[in-house]
Amino acid sequence: MSQAEPDSKSTFLSSTVEHIDITRIDARPIIEGMAGMSFTARDLARAAHIYNDMLADPDCTIILTLAGSTSAAGCMAVYADMVRYNMVDAVVATGASIVDMDFFEALGFRHYQGSPQVDDRLLRSLAIDRIYDTYIDEDNLQQCDRVIGAIADGLAPRPYSSREFIRAMGDWLAAGGARKSGSLVQLAFEQEVPIFCPAFTDSSAGFGLVLHQDRRPGNHLTIDSIRDFRELTDIKIAAKTSGLFMVGGGVPKNFAQDTVVCAEILGRSVEMHQYAIQITVADPRDGGCSGSTLKEACSWGKVDTAREQMVYAEGSSVIPLLASDAFHRGHWRNRPRRRLARLFG
Repeated sequence: MSQAEPDSKSTFLSSTVEHIDITRIDARPIIEGMAGMSFTARDLARAAHIYNDMLADPDCTIILTLAGSTSAAGCMAVYADMVRYNMVDAVVATGASIVDMDFFEALGFRHYQGSPQVDDRLLRSLAIDRIYDTYIDEDNLQQCDRVIGAIADGLAPRPYSSREFIRAMGDWLAAGGARKSGSLVQLAFEQEVPIFCPAFTDSSAGFGLVLHQDRRPGNHLTIDSIRDFRELTDIKIAAKTSGLFMVGGGVPKNFAQDTVVCAEILGRSVEMHQYAIQITVADPRDGGCSGSTLKEACSWGKVDTAREQMVYAEGSSVIPLLASDAFHRGHWRNRPRRRLARLFG
């Protein structure tokens, strides 16, 4: 059998990204050691302490927000396990995190280790997409687009919240569509953990839904982002106490934080988010939302400052430590499953 040509597609897509398993590593000694250090190490240890406090608080509803590409980079199983082991009650994410990464791999496709030092024109000619040092097969991604379109074709033509549509994706996977078990989308469906993507069409979902609307002009579904906001605000209103575990920033971060203000606009008296941690490399000095500190959010009435911690680090380097520490400390074992999807019938 001849070897692949150096510039062939199979050469570039030869080393898969492997997703870390937090149940097989115990990060507690590392986090405990970091608590006696300084700089980002001590920030991470304090964030881990706050997350464990969230899990130990029986009244705390925990919202995970995801932005960026940590799922493709190897944290996909971490987020799925956070749902599996009752360490999170709702998810707010970018469409890319949910569709291009998690659902994509549930279909049996993979992400691949690559390099930023590469000829991107060559990658384009081979239909390979690049996320820094990670590669994606564009042909596979377009198959994912078509599956999204087919799921939409099977639903009644009306407005849907992203939560409703993602639930339909999970149902489709659970009914036999999955080629890989244990995806975040499928587990969230099975455990009744709602997932929201406020900018859902900014992903492969967008291409799939355009295909759906093109095939069914005048008889198609739409995504209602206002209903998304209302539904997530309903979760905040129903929660006695809430905590945020935020990876990156962007729309998911702001969307989750803004539920406090939205509840007030609706005339409901709610607490600010009582716990919050954010992992980011964004700089707050440009005034951008992704870099805005949690203390800044307090001025808007979104996050209390008593139990909040910013961690300035690239997510894939610290999220497995945070989640492994919490998994092995085991506060999740005593938490009631909230099954918040039931709020919406």
